[in-house]
This record gives sequence, structure tokens and C-alpha cells, in this order.
Amino acid sequence: MFTNSFWALVPPIIAIGLALITKETYSSLFIGIVVGACFITGFHPVQTVDKIINDGLIKAISDNAGIFLFLVILGIIVALVNLSGGSAAFGRWAKKNIKTRVGASIATFVLGILIFIDDYFNCLTVGSVMRPVTDGHRISRQKLAFLIDATAAPVCMIAPISSWAAAVSSTAEGLNNGMSGIQLFIKAIPYNLYSILTLIFIVTLTLMKFDYGPMRMYEWKAEKEGELGAIEPEDESEPNAKGRLVDLLIPIIALIVLCTIGMIYVGGFFGGDYAGDFIGAFGNTDAFVGLPWGGIIALVFTVIYLVARRVLTFTKAMECVKKGFFAMVPPITILVLAISLKSMTSELGAAEYVHGIMLGASGSLSNFLPAVIFIVACLLAFATGTSWGTFGILIPIVTAIFDPSSPLLIIGISACCAGAVCGDHCSPISDTTIMASAGAQCDHVTHVSTQLPYAITVALVSFVGFIVAGITKNLLITWVVSLVLLFATMVVLRAKTGKNAN
Repeated sequence: MFTNSFWALVPPIIAIGLALITKETYSSLFIGIVVGACFITGFHPVQTVDKIINDGLIKAISDNAGIFLFLVILGIIVALVNLSGGSAAFGRWAKKNIKTRVGASIATFVLGILIFIDDYFNCLTVGSVMRPVTDGHRISRQKLAFLIDATAAPVCMIAPISSWAAAVSSTAEGLNNGMSGIQLFIKAIPYNLYSILTLIFIVTLTLMKFDYGPMRMYEWKAEKEGELGAIEPEDESEPNAKGRLVDLLIPIIALIVLCTIGMIYVGGFFGGDYAGDFIGAFGNTDAFVGLPWGGIIALVFTVIYLVARRVLTFTKAMECVKKGFFAMVPPITILVLAISLKSMTSELGAAEYVHGIMLGASGSLSNFLPAVIFIVACLLAFATGTSWGTFGILIPIVTAIFDPSSPLLIIGISACCAGAVCGDHCSPISDTTIMASAGAQCDHVTHVSTQLPYAITVALVSFVGFIVAGITKNLLITWVVSLVLLFATMVVLRAKTGKNAN
């Protein structure tokens, strides 16, 4: 009764609804897991408990131990950099060189664009580096979380060398005659309306100096009253006077370089099927192994560097291990619960249910299918909290529906990718959204509620754009219509809400 039907989407819908209503993430996710386990076991009490523990929580921890390890490593590195005075030194530099709130927002955006390798890495790195800067300019943590989240997934989705490109290309590999998975991904980039429009939206919103929805209130409180919306305890200790800007830059650069090396090493760049093939190795990598591989070496390097610089003693450096671990307990807990909920949804047959809907619609909708695919991908990613799972479900369907020679195939793949990112942005159980909250160190549900109006604005424009793309099959016309509609919408919103005092 409950499998391969709409019931498969009920557990995440319950969890998301409760989270948005109660503003309480842990219990909402757990209730969703319980409902899913009850559906799977037919409400058998003992089997339900067994399903929750063994197939839910324990499996979530064991299957994702690599990314949890990477989160802890990042937490420790951030604690080391903070204690060394590197973050404070960056804050002093930024205070001299970044003069305005607009400049701080643009700097956050630019750093997010530059770290396109992986979204987890992007969220936590950008958050830890830019928090002192945005705090100094009284930008709310909710706005920082939005800037992080709205940059991380979109830039990874349009970067041919990223963990997301690897996920999409591996899913699409062998499904369409004449093109490899990575070729199909690259061809789909120009039509990825939501990802590109989101980046344009950030810059335009920042330059127009206004906010709307719940974000407007948080930004007003931050600027006028100094209430930034941070959830971490205030650090009462004096900044380390020995810290310099290089004490931040060198560990971060080492982390980026070593994580990149780790990912291509795991993908076989230094020996194996993809020896010497950077793109091929990246497409073959496992980020859950490559990121911890590079992260642990970067951590050891950072400890040695800071102790050798005599900005920290070895004892003080080791104290950061506990501090960094504790800082990552909340996002790891939310991730475990979210992944457990995804497992329940998968076992209930959400993929099969969506597959049937899409195949049933393919014959009658034709040119409107890209817009339909976009909406279905949005809803699926929102309900399941996973962009990568959405790729796995929809890309094989898209390649089966469209003729390989039709331009609608490329547009359909783009719509699938764009919708997956959109749903990921809107979902409280999305891992990337959770990481953005962790990076900004703000309340998770508040981040979701403040980001939602922005994501929906871009989603509506993208939906219209995919209708135009499906009808005209012309990239130029599609982008002209989409950009005009986006800018017109933002002008209307700005006129309606009024200009924020800056």
C-alpha cells in the first residue's frame, strides 16, 4: 500500500512541515524517520525500531563516515586558525580594505565562486573565512548563510571540474549514444537557468541594496541593533596578537590544494585507469574519501606550521581537536537524521513513483517537458533533500524520453540539474543547506525560512525560462526572456519593499 506511491513522499513532507512550523529540526526529522519506518514495516513495533536503528541511523553513519570525518577535520582547522589569531588578522585586513556592506557581500560571493570543487568544502570554508568580515559590517548570519548556500551548489553545478560534475556525468554515462557523461554535462551548462540565474540574482540583490521576506527583518536587526543571529557562544578570549594574515591564508590554501590532490588521487590520477587524466580522475573520484584524504594531511600541516611559527604551543593546538569536534556535532547530527530519512524514502520507492509519473507525461506534454522536469526535480529534491539522488532518479528517465538527436535532450538534462539545485536550496533536510547553516553558524530552520523567498523567486523565473526553451529550442531567446523577467521582478520587489538604509 505504502510503496511505489505518493505515500513514499509523506515522511519527508511531514518532517519538512514540522520543521518549518515548530522551528525544531531534530525532533521533526526523527518523526519523519519513524513514520517512514512504520510505512515500510506495516506498523510492526519491533521491526519499526529495528528499521530505524539498523537501516536508518547506523547505516547513515557508516555510509557517510568519510564526510563526517571531513567535517570534524574542518572544524579543528577552523579552531586552530581562530586560536592562532589568523581569523582576527583577516578581520583587521578586511576592515581596512572592505569598506561597505556591499563589498563584504560581494567578497563572500567571489570567494564562493572560487571554491568550486565541492559544495561541503565551499560552505564551511567560505563561512569560516568570511564570518569576521560580514560580522564587522553587521550583515546577519542568515544573510551570510544565504550567500554561502546560493553560491556553493550553483557554482559546483556549472563547473566541469567539481564533485557535482562527477556525480552528474557518472549518472549520465552510457545512457545516451554518441556522448560521454561529462560531454552531456558540459553541453547542458548553458541551459542551467536556475544555477546561473541564482548567481546573477545574488549580485543584483546586493547592488540594489534591498531585501524582502523574513530576511528583511534579520538584516534590519543586524544593521541597526547589532543582532547578528549567531548561535555559537561568544569567545571572550583576547585575539592572539602574534597572528598574521598568512596564518589564515596558508592553512586554507593548503586545504584547497591537498583536497584537490586527494580527490584526483582517489580517482586514479597517479596510477590506474585515469593516470594523467585530470578530468577523468575527477569524474571517477569519491569525494567522501578524497576530501578526508586531503583534509587530514592539511590538518597535520596546519598544526606543524602554527607551532613552528610559535603562534600556538602544541598543547594549545591539541585543545582545538576537542573544540573543533564539538563545533561540528550539531550539523553532523542533522546530517545523520536527514540521511536516515532519505533511506526510508528510497526504500518506500519514491524513485519508482516519480519514474511512472514522468513516463506517463512524456507523450502528451512534449515541448513543455523541460519545465515539467524542472518542477518534478524541484519537488523531488525538496522532499528527499538530495540533489545527487534526484540526478540518479531523473537523468535515466530524461535520456530515455528524448531522442538523442533532439536539442530537448540537452534542455531536459539542464532542467533536471537546475531543479535538483533549486529543491536542494529550499529543503530543510538538504545536506548542502545544513552545511551552509553550519558555515554561517546560524539557526538551520531560520536559514531555510529566510532563503526560501529568494529561491522561489529565481525558481519561478527559471520555470518560465524552461517553457521558452522547450518551445523555441533557442539559447539566446531563452536567456533574453529569463534575464528581462528576473530584472523586472527584482525592480518590482524593490519598489514594493522599499530601499534598505545602508
